Amino acid sequence: MCHPATPTSVVRRIDVSVGIQHDGALRLRYFLDGDIDRIALPARGAARRAERLWQHTCFEAFVARRDARAYCELNFSPSEEWAAYGFSAYREGMSPISLQRDPSIAVSVSEDRLALDAIVGPEILLALPGASSPRLALSAVVEETDGRLSYWALTHPAERPDFHHRDGFVLPLEHPHVAGAFEPEAGGE
Repeated sequence: MCHPATPTSVVRRIDVSVGIQHDGALRLRYFLDGDIDRIALPARGAARRAERLWQHTCFEAFVARRDARAYCELNFSPSEEWAAYGFSAYREGMSPISLQRDPSIAVSVSEDRLALDAIVGPEILLALPGASSPRLALSAVVEETDGRLSYWALTHPAERPDFHHRDGFVLPLEHPHVAGAFEPEAGGE
């Protein structure tokens, strides 16, 4: 759902499917439906680690175990740039996460749909402290061509958009075969 403080008429809906592959890799597939010509999409370049992706159109996932304060943040841009950060607690101790290999990112764009498919190696889930099953917070930042930003998430537990808020980590992730999807409430926003 779109955060009520950042309404938009450009995006109709965002759907996400989540799964754990047989090798333990995390797969996230984002589908944004809307007026794509009115969305600011960064130019595609080489897939690489980058900073501050959340300041523009970007898809995100936050992963934590319920019994631990630490969590990780994953950012994926339609440019195919990515970022992975670990936090020791709520917005504390941020540091880049070293991955054995760069995430695999595939992007497709049509006049009414932006799709991004990202696969991140199993070390993301294996490195999480705690013993309980992981939980996800799925989110997106959408920048319009006029510079306005809208913030999307499974739930918005705070008055202002805050993807790090632990009450937003609502999607359980079971191993080895998880298939979950976020579909907005009726009306699409």
